[in-house]
Amino acid sequence: MRHGKKVNHLGRKSAHRKAMLANMACSLIEHKRINTTVAKAKALKQFIEPLITKSKAENNQTTEKGTHNRRIAFKNLRDKYAVTELFGSVSDKVGARPGGYTRIIKLGNRLGDNADMAMIELVDYNEVYNAGKAAKKKTTRRSRRGKKADEAVVEKVTENVVEETAEAVTEEIKETEAVETEEATQEIEEVKEPQATEEEVSEPESTEAETTEPEDSEEKKNDSEA
Repeated sequence: MRHGKKVNHLGRKSAHRKAMLANMACSLIEHKRINTTVAKAKALKQFIEPLITKSKAENNQTTEKGTHNRRIAFKNLRDKYAVTELFGSVSDKVGARPGGYTRIIKLGNRLGDNADMAMIELVDYNEVYNAGKAAKKKTTRRSRRGKKADEAVVEKVTENVVEETAEAVTEEIKETEAVETEEATQEIEEVKEPQATEEEVSEPESTEAETTEPEDSEEKKNDSEA
């Protein structure tokens, strides 16, 4: 009885099972999809997905981590060409995916022994399923308890922003009004100044005329007396 046994031995000894999974993983990395039984596909999924996670660029930012992860992958895969492919094009392709790099599609039963067959493939290399889908952004999971607090914070922030903008607008309006009034007063003063100068110029002419009139009258009196 296999109660509570999570590891499927696949009817093989441990050495045989490891070698078989390594060969299947190398062929999956090379061809991007393979056909096998459902039991082997499920075992391969558990075998290869941790290796794909170790090959991602975000887990290999330093040389020490990069070499360590490459050695772990080579210990499991036992093929240097598969390791270079895994840390090259495969890691670039699945870089934005947080997990679930493989997909198992059941194909029916095999003719000889009626075994359940399936196809296991790398998800990002299937152009048919990913044709109409856009790239999703990374999102963080949050509990529902924090939504109300977040909404209150957002409302406060928006109110503060609105008040600040209103104050800035009123200050700008006041400044523009002050500038306009100053300009208007300057124009009025400029208009008044030439009028004052004209009046000042016209006043001396009238006095000169007044002074010349009595002289003319004296000359006329003299002529009449003569």
